[in-house]
Amino acid sequence: MTKKQKIVAKINNVSIMLIDGADKLVPIKPICEALGIDAKNQRTKIQNDEILGSIGVLSTSVGADGKDREMFCLPYMYALGWLFTINPKNVKAEAKETILKYKMECYTALFNHFSDQSEFLEQKQKVLEKQMEEVERIRNDYTKTKNQFNEARKALNEVKEMTFEEWQLNKRQLTLDFKN
Repeated sequence: MTKKQKIVAKINNVSIMLIDGADKLVPIKPICEALGIDAKNQRTKIQNDEILGSIGVLSTSVGADGKDREMFCLPYMYALGWLFTINPKNVKAEAKETILKYKMECYTALFNHFSDQSEFLEQKQKVLEKQMEEVERIRNDYTKTKNQFNEARKALNEVKEMTFEEWQLNKRQLTLDFKN
């Protein structure tokens, strides 16, 4: 099966490729070279990481020279997190600003993800409480109205059932005493 490659990023004019086979993998060596950091040290760091160590793999990729090379790769999703761990003090000068900008974007994305969720939950709780109060108010109004309706229906049935003799005994009155 032929693996396709596509550019997913550029670091210092170096194309970062995504190996698009069964898994979307990113070779770390070209990234390390673009940043001016040691690829072997980064591979060791990744392999010692509790999460990244279990997902780093060797995969064949076309190198910069056009030849197939076996490269240590991370799944694309995890490569983005690994980049966040790179210390800007350790990269070459022209890559430092890019790494700092990337880290700031990561901090912003994390904050937005978790604070937006927290804000959503707070707003939801407030709306739920307000709506529960409204439901309770309407239920109370409904109970009161239902009781009034039942009393009016009872009085209506009393009128329907009143006989001529009862009317005469009631001093010829058909008065109903509605209770409001």
